Amino acid sequence: MNENTTIPATQSTWRTFAGVFNPALRVFVLLSIVCGLLYPLLVTAIAQIVFPHEANGSLVEQKGKVVGSELIGQPFSDPRYLWGRPSATSPQPYNAVNSGGSNLGPTNPALADAVKSRIEALRAANPAQTGPVPQDLVTASASGLDPHISPEAAAYQIARIASVRGLPVEQVRAIIAKHTQGPDLGIFGETRVNVLQVNLELDALKP
Repeated sequence: MNENTTIPATQSTWRTFAGVFNPALRVFVLLSIVCGLLYPLLVTAIAQIVFPHEANGSLVEQKGKVVGSELIGQPFSDPRYLWGRPSATSPQPYNAVNSGGSNLGPTNPALADAVKSRIEALRAANPAQTGPVPQDLVTASASGLDPHISPEAAAYQIARIASVRGLPVEQVRAIIAKHTQGPDLGIFGETRVNVLQVNLELDALKP
C-alpha cells in the first residue's frame, strides 16, 4: 500500500466504534454474570444456610401445614383471640400484594369516624377495661401488614380472652409474655407481641 494512501472515513469510524464498543460489551457481559447471577446465587445460598427460616419467609407451621408468617398479620375478630392492629389494605385486610396505609390525615373526618368506631367495638368487647384504649388497636400501620402489637395493647385484651376461654388470667399473661420480643440487638425497634403466635398457642391448649 502506498504510504500516502488514506483510510476511508467510514472504515476509520468503524474501527473507532469497535475499539470502544467491544471492551464495553465485555464489561457489560462480565458484570451481568457477576451481579445478575453469581452474586444473587451466593447471597441466596448463604441465607439458606445461615438463616433458612427467615430466608423462606419466616413461615409458621402447625401440624406440617403453613398457617401464616411471622412477618404478616392476620385478621382476628373472635373474642377468643388476641386482636391485632387494624389494616387498611384492600380488597381485604393484611393483603401483602397491596401493602399500604389509609393515607388519611389526622384532621380527616373519615379517620376520626373509623377510630371512634374501633374504640366503641373494643370497649364493648373488653368491658373490664376502663382505661384508655391503646393507640395501636385503633390505628392502622403504614404497611397494613403489621403482625405485632404493643405489650399494652395485648394486656388490654387479657381479661376478655381469659374469660371467654375459661383460663386463668395469669396463664394468658404468660403466653403473651412468651411471645413478646424486645428491640432487635437491644436498640432497633420496640418491644412487641406477635399476635399469630399467641393465638396459635392459645388454640393448642387443652379445652
